[in-house]
Amino acid sequence: MLIEDNLPASAVSPDDGTPSSLRSWLAVVAVAIGAFAFATTEFLPVGLLPKIAAELGVLPGTAGLVVTVPGVIAAISVPGLMLVAGRMDRRRVFLLLTALLLASNLISAFAPSFAVMLIGRALLGAALGGFWTLATAASGRLVKPKDLARAMATILTGVTCATVIGVPLGTFIASFASWRASFMVTGVLVAFALVAQFFFVPSLPSNVALRLRDLTELLRRAHPRKSMMMVGLVFGAHFSSYTYITPFLLHNAEFTMANITWLLLGFGIVGFFSNFTVSSTVTPNLKTSMGAMVSLLLLVLIALPPLQHSSTGVAALVLAWGVAFGALPLCFSVWIQRATPDAPEAGSALFVSIIQVAIAVGSLVGGVVVDQIGIRADFLFGSVLAVLGLAMLASFGVTRKTVPAEAVACSACTD
Repeated sequence: MLIEDNLPASAVSPDDGTPSSLRSWLAVVAVAIGAFAFATTEFLPVGLLPKIAAELGVLPGTAGLVVTVPGVIAAISVPGLMLVAGRMDRRRVFLLLTALLLASNLISAFAPSFAVMLIGRALLGAALGGFWTLATAASGRLVKPKDLARAMATILTGVTCATVIGVPLGTFIASFASWRASFMVTGVLVAFALVAQFFFVPSLPSNVALRLRDLTELLRRAHPRKSMMMVGLVFGAHFSSYTYITPFLLHNAEFTMANITWLLLGFGIVGFFSNFTVSSTVTPNLKTSMGAMVSLLLLVLIALPPLQHSSTGVAALVLAWGVAFGALPLCFSVWIQRATPDAPEAGSALFVSIIQVAIAVGSLVGGVVVDQIGIRADFLFGSVLAVLGLAMLASFGVTRKTVPAEAVACSACTD
């Protein structure tokens, strides 16, 4: 990936070649556990939408608001939270946000109505954006610069582990207990993440407070602005369709809930390996890796509806989808960090905001399409967004100078 020529030389941090310490990697693992807790809570309703809709008396598309609302709140809260946080120690912010996540899970688990359920999910949104902004920006502070890609892959493994374990486990628990029990178990996971962060994440003082001007100035630069648009289109393509994958598998492909649980588990497992495989190739082949994964996502969205009556074909395509989504968050995270090395927290804040906007708008529009037209049309909508994302990726030229991945990380390692 390429950065703009006018970036200051000070944005590039030297690397003394020494390996990151055990303490540094324990901090990374603690943040990864938090990422796992957040991603599990965020994606948990994907496998529970039919049960939530039935018990709380709403349509499946309306039930999709439990995915949309956190995205809307997160997109709105990210810049404001980072501005309010100012120079507060980032470790303290991590702990406050994880505590808020715990409250969200408890409210969702005991919600007596759909409105209360949305309040609980709104609390998730309030914490979600800030956490991901800090997690992606802090990865370069926790380890040596040369370990940035691996540290970021480890943190993002929390997302893939959430799809490997979290979403299928939630669906499994709901199959013999209730969807409420799934949220209660997730609450226990969040409590464990809170303890891990308390003991292992070091003090991360912020010497420079994020300003609104930092965000606006970043958006004035063409390269970061186009990058954010590309991220929004591709994530919109994914979440407009993936939010409703369980209704599709249940009603269109006629899978049983037990089979859906196993298939979602497979989705997460292949995503887990895809994430780590790409982490070893992303530095020299970032644009190619992104193009391949977005193309694979496009192929899946186009092919699923015509093959809905082939159990083998549907299963293979869902697993291919897992490969694509397992790699894309890491690819985009590295892309954005390389595009904004002089303003990592501002870049991370905008990155997280655009992802949450994509999740919110994608799942909302997808829900309307599902309720009014059908899931087949929803997958077509996702395909169009994926095509636009590919076109945006192709629009990036090759004339700008390249900065190695090691240069992106901050030198404030915890060693």
